[in-house]
Amino acid sequence: MNILKGKALLGIATVTDVAMHAEDRPTAAKAIASRLKLPPRHLETLLQALVHDQILDGVRGPRGGYRLARPADMISLGHVVRTALELAPPQAGFAATTDLVRTVVEPSIAAFSAEMLAKLDTTTIHGLVEKAKGLSLAAA
Repeated sequence: MNILKGKALLGIATVTDVAMHAEDRPTAAKAIASRLKLPPRHLETLLQALVHDQILDGVRGPRGGYRLARPADMISLGHVVRTALELAPPQAGFAATTDLVRTVVEPSIAAFSAEMLAKLDTTTIHGLVEKAKGLSLAAA
């Protein structure tokens, strides 16, 4: 079971796509969206957040687009996930109203989440790019 969903997976996929396609020149948001099979406007907020957090550089102009702000082996998946999760709206529904949830369940899940993010911090975008190349996905 994959517990990372939505914006977190999209963030990782977007940064990996940029790493694979923007080596020589920036890649346009429209091209990124097309490769990820999304409407272009779907990525705007995420791309802005990734630029703000210095994961991507945004290049203006007719040949502009996005490129990595630093080498792929210096960008951890944890940094990308944290950036993407900051964009996610708070979940409505279940409220922590019981002592069990407040004192046992939430702290336990918070600890597990911290462990997962720590593991993601040890994995880089470079590793995903290399895996994609090994599967002949780099030209896709």
